[in-house]
Amino acid sequence: MNNSSKYKIVGKITPRVDAEKLSRGDAAFSDDIDFREILHARVLRSPHPHARIVSIDKSRATALEGVHAVLTHEDVPRIPHTTAGQGWPEPSPYDAYVLDNKVRFVGDRVAAVAAETPEIAEKACSLIDVKYEILESIFDPADSAKEGSVLIHDEEESSGIYDKSTNTASHLEASVGDVEKAFKDAYKIIEADYEVGFVQQSSIEPHVCITWIDEDGRLVIRSSTQVPFHVRRIVAKVLDMPVRKIRVMKPRVGGGFGGKQEILNEELSGALTLATGKPVRFWMTRDEELHAARTRHPQRLSFKSSVSKEGLITGMSVNVLENTGAYGTHALTVMTVTGSKIFSMYNIPNIRFTGNAVYTNLPVAGAFRGYGTPQGVFALESHIDEIAEALGIDPVEFRLKNIFHKGDSIPITSALAEGRGSEAQIIRSSGIEEAIKKGADEIGWGKPLKPSKEGYSRGLGVAINTQGSGIPNVDMAACSIKMNEDGSFNLLCGATDIGTGSDTALAQIAAETLTVPVENILVYTSDTDMTPFDTGAYASSTTYISGGAVLIAAREVKNQILGVAAEMLDADRATLICADGIISTPEGKTVTFEQICLYSMYQHNQFQIMAIGNNVSPESPPPYSAVFADVEVDNETGEIRLLKIVAAVDCGVAVNPHMAEGQVDGAVTQGIGYALSEFMPFDDNGSALFRSFRDYNILRASDMPEMKVMLVETEEPTGPYGAKAVAEVPISGPAPAIANAVYNAVRARIRSLPITPEKVWRSIKLQTTE
Repeated sequence: MNNSSKYKIVGKITPRVDAEKLSRGDAAFSDDIDFREILHARVLRSPHPHARIVSIDKSRATALEGVHAVLTHEDVPRIPHTTAGQGWPEPSPYDAYVLDNKVRFVGDRVAAVAAETPEIAEKACSLIDVKYEILESIFDPADSAKEGSVLIHDEEESSGIYDKSTNTASHLEASVGDVEKAFKDAYKIIEADYEVGFVQQSSIEPHVCITWIDEDGRLVIRSSTQVPFHVRRIVAKVLDMPVRKIRVMKPRVGGGFGGKQEILNEELSGALTLATGKPVRFWMTRDEELHAARTRHPQRLSFKSSVSKEGLITGMSVNVLENTGAYGTHALTVMTVTGSKIFSMYNIPNIRFTGNAVYTNLPVAGAFRGYGTPQGVFALESHIDEIAEALGIDPVEFRLKNIFHKGDSIPITSALAEGRGSEAQIIRSSGIEEAIKKGADEIGWGKPLKPSKEGYSRGLGVAINTQGSGIPNVDMAACSIKMNEDGSFNLLCGATDIGTGSDTALAQIAAETLTVPVENILVYTSDTDMTPFDTGAYASSTTYISGGAVLIAAREVKNQILGVAAEMLDADRATLICADGIISTPEGKTVTFEQICLYSMYQHNQFQIMAIGNNVSPESPPPYSAVFADVEVDNETGEIRLLKIVAAVDCGVAVNPHMAEGQVDGAVTQGIGYALSEFMPFDDNGSALFRSFRDYNILRASDMPEMKVMLVETEEPTGPYGAKAVAEVPISGPAPAIANAVYNAVRARIRSLPITPEKVWRSIKLQTTE
């Protein structure tokens, strides 16, 4: 029997609570609001990768009819901060400014205009006269880290930078056991280098926010953000305002993926509203999204591993050089996650991780779904296949031989913990072995393969990975639940639904606990004035952390209901039965939720039945994913045809299986794009060449292979109703699974992404000439 079968609502397919309004096209998103006399913001961006602003003349722009404000670095407070929407104190360096006297990449902000139409604002930007002192630029992180390189952050005000003299934003090292001894005693040593580049997030809804001054003189920000409370805190800091003077509201979000964990437009829009006293609409164009928003961090990863004759990995050393672009937002924590997830899959007794995140004059990297894991897992799972081949062991068998199991602890989670006093994560639930076996059966692992036509070769590949469920001792969520006279409940959460359906999942957890239908749970989320605090939608935390807060509040509300019912029924509270919104005694006396609420509000010992739930966890239980790929490769051209991809995912009890499968579908699709088609080329000036979806190649529906998603149910004892995270774990497996399948097909080992036909063709040709 599945664990979820014992529940009535959790683990069942339930329509999303926002489905009706979305399907009707009702006003739901940030931009779905009208104001009279709203102004439109546009930004003048730098054409240079590295330059100092010598002078800036905005007189012609200011004089243009319809322009209400033109802001430069001379008009806004110069307060160093990070744009990373992380918990306070943020681990990212304070190296950004609302507007600065120096630009550090092509697309950096120079000035901002608020005007009556977007066209006037664009025209005004073109009239701003900027004189630049062009500085030497640097695009390669290895060159940037050399002594004597041009300094990208030479300003005194910035803080939290690991070493300004080598452009090193962050540095990290951790070890467990004795790696050098493991290498010395090894049966075999395997070494290889891997590389992953820039890719963009490509949310269908761009960054957009509307700001205005309300009737109480407060700044209101209606934003498509993943982190409303972090937006409020950081905007207050950079605009030098009290937090109490700012309200942030998050309506529906048309895709986040981490890119909206950044404060990219709210503070500048707010500054324009403060300057004009008028509502301001600030949205980023697709061009801006593709060159000036946050990318995934490129990394170069060097692996050295030792193995025993018995096929066990005895030691592994990993060094990462991370390119954080012009600013260090999320640089340290992305690198931390890379290291922690590399060493959370296999039980290796001796490990070492070192890493440096280095500034360059290229676009800024930031949070992106998987948050360092896709980079590390591409390298790790390619490397694991190379080790298996060196030992002559089947890749699936080799993985099963070395993985962590239920009951094991993961030492690296303590050594690289972000949270205070975190202990090593103990694996209390794991479906990875079942996921590997089910995935292998589904893809036909070990069975003969036939290419579809002559001249092609066919191959299978596998990759496994894990993620976390929130950040232990850091992520925190709160919610409140109050009862209404008809037996319904208002659920107020700070949790941020970014299109994932988390509002529905949280409603299901409350409904299951309170024994009422989901439609009796009225969900209101993400308003810093109205809802309790939540760190936001990132780190795969919402179901586990925010769901845990909902469970705590719902249990307390149920406890209050039972107390009132015991009084009304003159019964022993311990004997009462709660089901379907009715409280019963063993003798058959009943009282409904409606009667209970009316009694408590109007008749006796009057009080509001309501409770607050707070949740922070010392643990981050790992979900798991096993991905298998079936590819066909043209032996002459290197063209790759992805025929089928299988994703078997352990997310504990899926609160809503349809939504969980949807998460896997989306993540695997992004993972395939990361593997095969997405990349960001630059010209010699460091300017991004792909500025539209005509060039930047996310997958279309017609590009998709056959996809099979399987949820492998386990029960996580620390999660709400056995749930773990599902949002990020499926994205990391497709790239290495495809890389391994390509190697299996034509012996072309591609150690960099994307895996293009040209790279495969060159590798095939190299084999024929050797």
